[in-house]
Amino acid sequence: MDRVRTRATGQTETMTAIVQDRYGAPEDVFEIRKVEKPTPDADEVLVRVHATPISGTDWHLTRGLPYVARPMTGLRKPRNRIPGYELAGTVEEVGIAVTNFTPGDEVFGWGSGPYAEFAAVSQGQLSRKPANLTLEQAAAVPISAFTAIQAVRDRGRVGVGQKVLITGASGGVGLYAVQFAKWLGAEVTGVSSAAKSDLVLAAGADHVIDYKSEDLTAKGDGYDVLIDIYGNPALRECRRVLRPGGILVMVGGTGGHWFMGTDRWLRAMVMAMFSKLKVRPLIHKDSHDDLVTIKGLIEEDTVKPILDKPYPLQRVAEAIQYVTDGHARGQVIAII
Repeated sequence: MDRVRTRATGQTETMTAIVQDRYGAPEDVFEIRKVEKPTPDADEVLVRVHATPISGTDWHLTRGLPYVARPMTGLRKPRNRIPGYELAGTVEEVGIAVTNFTPGDEVFGWGSGPYAEFAAVSQGQLSRKPANLTLEQAAAVPISAFTAIQAVRDRGRVGVGQKVLITGASGGVGLYAVQFAKWLGAEVTGVSSAAKSDLVLAAGADHVIDYKSEDLTAKGDGYDVLIDIYGNPALRECRRVLRPGGILVMVGGTGGHWFMGTDRWLRAMVMAMFSKLKVRPLIHKDSHDDLVTIKGLIEEDTVKPILDKPYPLQRVAEAIQYVTDGHARGQVIAII
């Protein structure tokens, strides 16, 4: 058992957590341990974690990919020994400078180490959960919704009456992107497998293209904006479906271990120099302002998370593989 701290009460304070001391496949490097329970700093909130989402990003980060990101995530081993980055739960304790929360508040947001019973999080990274969501649903919101709203509203500048095409529309980011584009008044076409077209339509899409049997022009061309999530279509296809002056927003990517598709961003920007397109890659920013905006849209029933089945903490490695294999129908949640 890891070293633990004894508080002023004389009681040993520990918690159960997933700990990762090296890079590798989740099933090889995740260990359930008793570790030291965090104590919140002055501006931090100690959250009793109820749920945290699982995404394809977890598969990459657990392996230390892409390599170019290791100066931030840890060169030889993970900088944060307890994985995860999003959470929903109940306030257990607050630091002396915290003014926004009190014990018992139900909150959601982002912060390091939520694959554990407790996480200490800056008060600026939390909000009270939407009143019409459960904690499980609220956990599925922050990073996926940040990425989607920033892609659609900020980089794509989607507006009323525009034609918007969204690839990867059945994924965690894609389902939010469909909803945000509809909120902004667009006609939305989502790209997904036929097996998940019902999810995309339920999110509000007007049309769905089955990427396995149809090309991107199956429902027409002349799109004003293409939100390209994960970087699967060839760049020539992206250029072909957009109108002159159209906007290509590039979100994430797949590829080699070094750059994970960001080299495709560079090729797209070179392509834009010789065509009448605007190419806008997105690296999302964690934003409390966006968290509050999204919370309001959820409480207005304009946006909602779409969930798949939950997993217990002990089966997180299995959950990551389930998501990576493309089986998820909505956001997968780990219950702590």
